[in-house]
Amino acid sequence: MSKGRMEAFSDGVLAIIITIMVLELTPPRGPDPAALLAVFPTLLSYVLSFVLLGMYWNNHHHLLQAVKQVDGRVLWANLHLLFWLSLIPFTTAWMGRNTFATWPVAIYGLVMTLAAIAYVLLTWSLIALHGAESTLATAVGRDVKGKASVAITVAAVFLAFVNARLAVALYVLVAILWFVPDRRIEKALGR
Repeated sequence: MSKGRMEAFSDGVLAIIITIMVLELTPPRGPDPAALLAVFPTLLSYVLSFVLLGMYWNNHHHLLQAVKQVDGRVLWANLHLLFWLSLIPFTTAWMGRNTFATWPVAIYGLVMTLAAIAYVLLTWSLIALHGAESTLATAVGRDVKGKASVAITVAAVFLAFVNARLAVALYVLVAILWFVPDRRIEKALGR
């Protein structure tokens, strides 16, 4: 099957997710900077989630550039990823409105962990379809960055019960790790 429909569907879902997230933002109740401080946690949560969603969109695009086709297993793996990403607006709003309290931060991390695992499963599904010698398989290699980001988010979920702000710092670290699109795929495609 052609990958075009899956790519277009995924782009549309991610656009809707980001739209829902921005619609959750409420403007400050007053005209002064103090009023802005009251919504700052919500705004910070939005920025973090926007960057993380942008990271997924960017790397998903790179991932699909390295393959020629999809099959039913890939379609389900992609839908699995989109499910976890679709929960980000909910966890983002909950975390921001509760000023980075323990449970919202932990659940946010759980959703991010499950999204990261879903992305890994999507990658494995595409590699299984295209073969161990494919451009994608060669580019991904041992996927140290992917495994590290899953490990960091898992650690952050548990850390949220000790220090929620440090857990959020680990989510920021994951965003920094993936902010630059996966160069391994670009290099493999350039060969």
